[in-house]
Amino acid sequence: MPDFKFDKKTNDLFEAILSLKNINECEAFFRDLCTIQELKDMRDRWQIVKYLQNNLSYRDIAKKLGTSTTTVARVAFWLKNGNGGYISVLQRLNSHHTNPSRGKGLL
Repeated sequence: MPDFKFDKKTNDLFEAILSLKNINECEAFFRDLCTIQELKDMRDRWQIVKYLQNNLSYRDIAKKLGTSTTTVARVAFWLKNGNGGYISVLQRLNSHHTNPSRGKGLL
């Protein structure tokens, strides 16, 4: 599979996402943008990341989410060997949850 290259089109998408101001706007935008299955897949991947951070076993995570241990292993691979995107968001959310003075919009 060829390596994916970020370009102006992907930057346009990311700029659109960064413009979203709250959960309702995110729900509307992503529901229009993605299929139900794509949304479920992204939702489950994010839950896998959170479960991995809480040291749940691959088997327990797969059972909780109704997914395969292969999917859990793939997410774990990117959590450990990716570009740090999962980690930076986890850190930001952890900081956000421990700092009550932060706003409720997207960061």
